[in-house]
Amino acid sequence: MKGDPKLIETLNSLLADELTAINQYMVHSEMCDNWGYEKLHKHFEKRAIDEMKHAEKLIGRILFLEGLPIVTNLRKIFIGADVPKQLENDRKAEEDAIKAYNDAIVLAGEVKDFATREVLESILKDEDRHIDEIEELQDQINQMSIQIFLTTQVKE
Repeated sequence: MKGDPKLIETLNSLLADELTAINQYMVHSEMCDNWGYEKLHKHFEKRAIDEMKHAEKLIGRILFLEGLPIVTNLRKIFIGADVPKQLENDRKAEEDAIKAYNDAIVLAGEVKDFATREVLESILKDEDRHIDEIEELQDQINQMSIQIFLTTQVKE
């Protein structure tokens, strides 16, 4: 099925965002592992895997619409030097993703591609969950201080 060229372009832009997020989260995950924060390591790793699944869905949809997935484009990656900065950078990335998905959902509706809109809406729900999880961690840091928070993130 030949898809709308503007929508395919938008899907490729979202794909670039997801591929960037995968890299950012994997680096943050490995940094936390290196620091001994096992729970944060697993948290970031799981989020990277979620983003991989999003990229897979986008690639599948682009191919279905007879487009060519572009997997060589990455955005600027923002690596945090410490946990609070990592969470701040990740929150910004998720905020940008939520805006981009909302815009893409509107476009999919305008071109009457409701199946693509449904795929985008399912990814958006995950992105909403991601930002909620980030805000939860940031709230914990604010309430208990970074030092106490980090003691809760080590191996048990």
